[in-house]
Amino acid sequence: MQTPIAEQYKNRNYMKNFLCALLLATFGAVSCTGTTPGNTERLEEDKTIMPGAWQTEAYFPLLEGKRIGLVGNHTSLIGEVHLADSLLAAGFDLIRVFSPEHGFRGVAAAGEYVQSGTDLQTGLPVISLYGTNRRPSPKDLEDLDILIFDMQDVGVRFYTYISTMSYVMEEAARLGIPMLILDRPNPNGHFVDGPVLQPRHTSFVGLHPIPVVHGMTIAEYAQMVNGQGWLGEGLQCQLHIVPVKNYERTMWYELPVAPSPNLPNMTSIMLYPGVCYFEGTAVSLGRGTDFPFQVYGHPDLPASQFPFSFTPESRSAAPNPPQLGKLCHGRDLRTDHPRELMQIARLDLSHLLTAWKYFPDKSAFFNNFFERLSGTDELRAQVKAGKSEEEIRQSWQSGLEEFKTMRKPYLIYPDID
Repeated sequence: MQTPIAEQYKNRNYMKNFLCALLLATFGAVSCTGTTPGNTERLEEDKTIMPGAWQTEAYFPLLEGKRIGLVGNHTSLIGEVHLADSLLAAGFDLIRVFSPEHGFRGVAAAGEYVQSGTDLQTGLPVISLYGTNRRPSPKDLEDLDILIFDMQDVGVRFYTYISTMSYVMEEAARLGIPMLILDRPNPNGHFVDGPVLQPRHTSFVGLHPIPVVHGMTIAEYAQMVNGQGWLGEGLQCQLHIVPVKNYERTMWYELPVAPSPNLPNMTSIMLYPGVCYFEGTAVSLGRGTDFPFQVYGHPDLPASQFPFSFTPESRSAAPNPPQLGKLCHGRDLRTDHPRELMQIARLDLSHLLTAWKYFPDKSAFFNNFFERLSGTDELRAQVKAGKSEEEIRQSWQSGLEEFKTMRKPYLIYPDID
């Protein structure tokens, strides 16, 4: 039987050399007298974007002698080395990890309950925050001195990693446990758009009164959660933040690893804010194909108007996708140049409105999930009434302006305006 990696890490020198070798393979240069990946002077000179996790010199001193909990997943990387491996290799007392939607290794399907258990690669206990419970219990946290939060978000309200972060902040605040947030760029951070969530539609896919695209990194968002009193009961979570170096929110940032199984590339991530509304309809978004969130279609859409076709299959990332086994007529939104999608810089409703226009049975188009995604009663009614995209967008503007004003004090990086 193989010894769990956590046991191997007791040989600190061996694992330190192991970590350095991995970082060398990733960055081509690394100082093995410390744990900072790459040649820092070269990276600074080249203005390479450096996520918070990479800057170990900024937070390793804070972890000395602490019992640590890590809220992370497969995106919690320093180059190609997982943060959990890095912490253990450096000799820190990492006690347990907490996993969000899709699990600690990022392989669970959307909406699939994630079970607690043991991480096979490290031997660490894993507490699921997307199973029976969405937040850690006091027992899960009672022996911890600090929590680390490190996950790659995509900057959209209904992407659940920020909800997980908010719940963890709340429980940490109750017990007086500080949270270290290792910030990462927001690939959709270059604009703010969409209707602001109405409180009656609060759910795990929309926890706070923010627009669909909020234009903030996870650390900025955490500061807003604290500052706006959204933890409730006067709670404040003590935050330590390591910002991203050399980052501005208008920069193109290509994610080094897919943030979740059905957002496999930058095209899907750029399209996600607008096309995800189809999750609240009968229309397939290509779950169960090689191109999820990059196409849409339905068996009843007319092939004359929707010439692209696909058939969803059951897969590990989509075990029972919408329109399973049915030939769907739709549109292919893939592009060889996803940067062009970034230039749109707005929540694109055109695909939703086009599908509605040609869908034959209007009574079967929407489902009950639509209001959770839109966060408002108005959007469904506006689509049904035949409102244009510009008319719909105009109805959001006052709420967006109020949000942008509220957002400003919490920003770490220059604003887009």
